[in-house]
Amino acid sequence: MKIAITSTGPSTDAKVSEKFGRCSFFIIVDNDTNAVSSIANPAEHAEHGAGPDAAQLMIREHIDMVLTGAVGTNAEVVLQKGGVQFTTGLNGAMTVREAISTFLKPKSN
Repeated sequence: MKIAITSTGPSTDAKVSEKFGRCSFFIIVDNDTNAVSSIANPAEHAEHGAGPDAAQLMIREHIDMVLTGAVGTNAEVVLQKGGVQFTTGLNGAMTVREAISTFLKPKSN
């Protein structure tokens, strides 16, 4: 599973960005290989359509799940059509590393 976390910087030590379409970077974690990479968000400074443009990027990168603070309605539609799941509600006070560890933590029964 490939997971993208919205981020203010290019590393897992950066803070989570609460804005999907206007985040600075996406930190990509491949849960199968534990590989971590970052992608600058080309839609960050777009005049219009940042959310849908960022959602298209997620689809092109074959992302399975996005972790973020919030996703706008138009971006949500594109993500859903592309089969990309998303979880919202992440807090900008946490680091990407903390978000990853929280999301990938084994669930107790």
